[in-house]
Amino acid sequence: MTDTAFKRMKDLPSRHLLGAGAPMCSGCGGLEAFHEIYDILGGDTVFTNAAGCMTMLSIYPFTVFRGSWLYSAMASAPAAAQGIRDALDILLEKKRIKPEEDLNVATLTGDGSASGIGLSSTSGAIDRGLDFLYLCYDNEGYGNTGQQTSGGTPHGAKTATNTGSIGFEGYKKDLFSIWTAHRPAYVATVIGSEPLDLARKIEKIKRKKGPKLIIAFSPCPTGWGYDPKLSVDIGRLAVRTGVWPLKEYEDGKITHTKVPENRKPIEEYLKLQKRFAHLFKPCRNDKLISEKQAAIDQYWQNIEK
Repeated sequence: MTDTAFKRMKDLPSRHLLGAGAPMCSGCGGLEAFHEIYDILGGDTVFTNAAGCMTMLSIYPFTVFRGSWLYSAMASAPAAAQGIRDALDILLEKKRIKPEEDLNVATLTGDGSASGIGLSSTSGAIDRGLDFLYLCYDNEGYGNTGQQTSGGTPHGAKTATNTGSIGFEGYKKDLFSIWTAHRPAYVATVIGSEPLDLARKIEKIKRKKGPKLIIAFSPCPTGWGYDPKLSVDIGRLAVRTGVWPLKEYEDGKITHTKVPENRKPIEEYLKLQKRFAHLFKPCRNDKLISEKQAAIDQYWQNIEK
């Protein structure tokens, strides 16, 4: 790539870069959120990327990122971020780089790494007070390898490893609560289909030091089984049904940033996805649908008290 072409690429917004020429799935909700986040963070950011769907954004020796990108094993992305942050701090201390040349350090992982394989590494990074942004794109399964069940898979969903008549019999791990129990600088949930809420939260973390963690709910046409053109609609329904609460943790306090009024029934959200089709055909599973609705109702009743 010539110097002129490189300079032109650095000036382009992320919508012209992310996914350009990369084998990402059409309608990816994770990429939708990452577009918006990266536009705000800018090119002065170095990403450590745990093995997963977003690894497809960089294919050696090329990358679509305006800043730097480092691939890591699935369990090691926060540890890699620690090394980069330490190296930058040493360069600053020795005056080998100027303060204006410093970089933001960010980690990018899927829910499989965030809630399972890489959880201990993340816990250690928060305990050490690492100044970094941790971004988890939550598509509720191991999407890059065929949508196997992960710690983020919801109750009753069919996956490549839970194909029975009930689907996954366990429950989605509450990663938000696990992270906030560590008392980091900031934690928030976002979704690409609510861009104003997302933008406000990312702008906020740019002014904060310490561990900042974001969970981006990421509708997945390939793994969930729906037409890619419905990704934004499914994302909005996740918020309007109360399936995906938009909230943030700051200064020891949890605040819901968007409380859905006149919540829609969860059935409207479930019916659009093949992974929940067994709840409606050939026989409707009223018991499981009611259980899922009751869990959401209970959550929001507790919030309103």
